[in-house]
Amino acid sequence: MGFRRHGPFQAGDQVQLTDPKNKRHTITLKEDGVFHTHKGAIPHSDLIGQPEGSVVRSSGGTQYLAFRHLLQDYTLAMPRGAAVIYPKDASMIVGMADIFPGARVIEAGVGSGALTCFLLRAVGPDGHVTSYERRQEFADVASKNVQKFFGDPMDDNWRLVVGDLVASIDESDVDRVILDMLAPWECVDAAAKALTPGGVICCYVATTTQLSKTVETIRDHGCFTEPHAWETLVRDWHVEGLAVRPDHRMIGHTGFLVTARRMADGVTPPPRRRRPKGTTEEL
Repeated sequence: MGFRRHGPFQAGDQVQLTDPKNKRHTITLKEDGVFHTHKGAIPHSDLIGQPEGSVVRSSGGTQYLAFRHLLQDYTLAMPRGAAVIYPKDASMIVGMADIFPGARVIEAGVGSGALTCFLLRAVGPDGHVTSYERRQEFADVASKNVQKFFGDPMDDNWRLVVGDLVASIDESDVDRVILDMLAPWECVDAAAKALTPGGVICCYVATTTQLSKTVETIRDHGCFTEPHAWETLVRDWHVEGLAVRPDHRMIGHTGFLVTARRMADGVTPPPRRRRPKGTTEEL
């Protein structure tokens, strides 16, 4: 994955331009290219050779701040065939499912490719991600989005399979399985067979009904530790001098995450111990 992430801008780089109202535009630099807006034109040559964090002025006098876009910016702005997993959830999947450099990861439900980009970034050039997507039109959009972000062929560490995970899976001893679909409980057994002992299953679901079904299926399967379920809420803060307060808007519920670990074959999980009613003593 040789996409440039630092150094002066060059032709072929994807650059994010931000105007004074914080409106962002992403362009791909060309030697003879021109970016047109209702605030005037910006020749790409004004950017090529400049360092990141430069300011460029349009012919109408508006100033734009120029950076290479971050992955979170790219995934929110990418063309969509299906809804994307928000960066707050994608980053939690990478962190809480412990996606490490060199990991072998299965992803089911590729959508528009947002989570795929996060997974590929995390596993690095020595890892591998296999993505399963049932719908060809979603797979086509995801393929274009992933290729555009990384900027070169992904054959060495990414495989996109159009088909159902349960019917198509052919991997074993994988480190992580990530399920982003309407009925992840249907794939729990296939995930258990593919995962190496100690591996992690992580499911992303949108509703409490899906959450309950997923947790109970993982719990009853017998090959996994007690599932952990949670959601992440993000609230910005307004900070100007002594005026410090929570922002009026926040990113609330987007989805629930469930994780559990694959136990060794033939091992029975210890029975769960619950706190007796009417007591506060830890068991």
